[in-house]
Amino acid sequence: MKLYLISLAAGLLVGVIYGVLNVRSPAPPVIALIGLLGILLGEQIVPLAKAALVRQPITTSLPRPFESRTTSDLSDTRRPQDRAS
Repeated sequence: MKLYLISLAAGLLVGVIYGVLNVRSPAPPVIALIGLLGILLGEQIVPLAKAALVRQPITTSLPRPFESRTTSDLSDTRRPQDRAS
């Protein structure tokens, strides 16, 4: 979610700069952006409908909370040839 907010903030900043400089944005018109939103929503509806038809639990695509690892956990990530030494 943080990444989306950063992206939105960057877009707003660029929009303000374009407005101050009186430059027309190269972005598509709002109607095209609404169409893209429809495509994204449509892509999400199909898996939800399939899961509902077979009565499976609906899962989300949100990332899991960050899990911290200690340095002792990192020993498992070494390559097998490095573990021998």
